[in-house]
Amino acid sequence: MSKIFKLKFSAVFIVMLASVFAMAQYDTRDQGQYRIVNARYGTERNNVDVTARLRDLARQDYSFRMGNSTFGVDPAPGQVKTLRIVARGPRGETRTFDYREGSVVDGRIFSDWRGGGWGGGQGNGHGNGRGNGNGGWNGGGGNNGDDGSYRILSARYGTSRRNVDVTQRLRELARSDVRFRMGNSTFGVDPDPGTVKTLRIYARGPRGEVRTFEYREGSTVDGSTFTGWGRGDWANERWNGGWDVR
Repeated sequence: MSKIFKLKFSAVFIVMLASVFAMAQYDTRDQGQYRIVNARYGTERNNVDVTARLRDLARQDYSFRMGNSTFGVDPAPGQVKTLRIVARGPRGETRTFDYREGSVVDGRIFSDWRGGGWGGGQGNGHGNGRGNGNGGWNGGGGNNGDDGSYRILSARYGTSRRNVDVTQRLRELARSDVRFRMGNSTFGVDPDPGTVKTLRIYARGPRGEVRTFEYREGSTVDGSTFTGWGRGDWANERWNGGWDVR
């Protein structure tokens, strides 16, 4: 066997080995547990189906940073949006994956990510992984994530020493989005300057018990815990509890 033939044979073998390795790596990465049903981008109130565009992005890479320019649309100008992927798990259960605008989506948790053999199906959740809607926020038949277990009685913002009622403002925020990051600017008031404040939401549970939910200044409030959140049809019951409420 000539030296030139040996060199050519070695080169071909290396190329073949690299191809096999690449295919093995591809298969491993595409063997996530969850199979995508559909994807929507926007807010609870205003969102669009981006399943087809997500499929195009998945074929290009395993991860990408996403935003308005990624999907070529801004369904809710002036608001922070979310990519919501509804997927089906290994036991048939439906799960929702949320990616805040500007974050990185990693497709390795989804099966056949780059193969693109997914989408076009109907999920069982409507934004928060519960219920019998058609998947995604307003993908048909959903209730905008308003099926939480606790009905809000009132909300106050501040400290135990100085706080204000923000129930009405919270209702306005709830109608705009299911999640928001809150602080002084959110409520337009600083009831106790120089101290870290808290949003306290008082709510009644399914068995009539009252529970307090606390959110430290700067944290994110997730309204999917509360029933009637997006509709704002709560806080109609007379309530005398909470911080120093007279």
